[in-house]
Formats: sequence, C-alpha cells, structure tokens
Amino acid sequence: MHTVVERELELRLVLSHELSIPVPARLAYRTDDPYAVRITFHIGSDHPVSWTFARELLVEGVFRPGGHGDVRIWPTKIDGRGVVLIALCSPDGEALLEAPAEMVSAWLERTLRVVPPGSESEQLCLDDGLAELFAPTPADDLRLRDPCLPDESKDGDA
Repeated sequence: MHTVVERELELRLVLSHELSIPVPARLAYRTDDPYAVRITFHIGSDHPVSWTFARELLVEGVFRPGGHGDVRIWPTKIDGRGVVLIALCSPDGEALLEAPAEMVSAWLERTLRVVPPGSESEQLCLDDGLAELFAPTPADDLRLRDPCLPDESKDGDA
C-alpha cells in the first residue's frame, strides 16, 4: 500500500515587482515515487498544469538556492514573510511562483517522516522486482543446457 501526502495551498504567480496573482495549487508526494514531488496548478482550465521534480531539490530550496535549468528554488523574505520562490521554465514559457515557506516546510516535514532521506530506494521494492524478473522458469532449464555436453540422464546407458 502506498501513502500520499498532499497539501492544498495558494501560491502567487509573480508578474512584476508590484503585481502577483493567486494560483491555487496542490503539493503531492507519493511513496511509490519516493524521489519526486508534484505541484499541480489549478489555473481555471479543464486541465491543471503539473510539474514533477526531485523532493531533494525542494528540501534544498527551502534553505538555500537550488536547482538549475527547468526548476530553480530559493528562500527569501517578502514584506517580512518567509517565502520560497519557484522558477519554472519550459518551451511554453516561464513562471515565477511564490509559496509560503512555513506551509511548504511543514508539508515537506510530513513527507520526510513518511520516507526519511536516504530510504527512498526501499520504497521501490527493486529487489523484489528483480527477483521476479530473473526467477528461473521451466523453459530456462532447456535453454541453459549446453547441447555439446553429454546428457547426464543417459550416463547409465553409455
């Protein structure tokens, strides 16, 4: 059974130094994808916009600037409030979002209690999957037999 840790919150889409607009969003973490977090933006269309990136990047970005390329995250203060800025870049455009640092940090702490850092691979059950993938089947006995070696079952007849 997989666990999901979610949090609804309101982000601010920063349009300029003076102007930002509210954007309802959902943070989601799933134990069946333990390295990733997902932010889904509800932008008033039939299809919400989702971004998935490393949980470790968000953890880092709460404390210091992190990331490069498509996702960058860093902490700052705006009007005395702690916020986390999230810069997203895609071929369709760029966005700068402001998230309340306290809410993001509290949600991240919940994810870290569910799957502590360094234990993510245990959630993937890779050993079980590999064992199943490489489990011998009856047909393997036929394929693995070397046709050049004498058949051991005929040793008594020789």
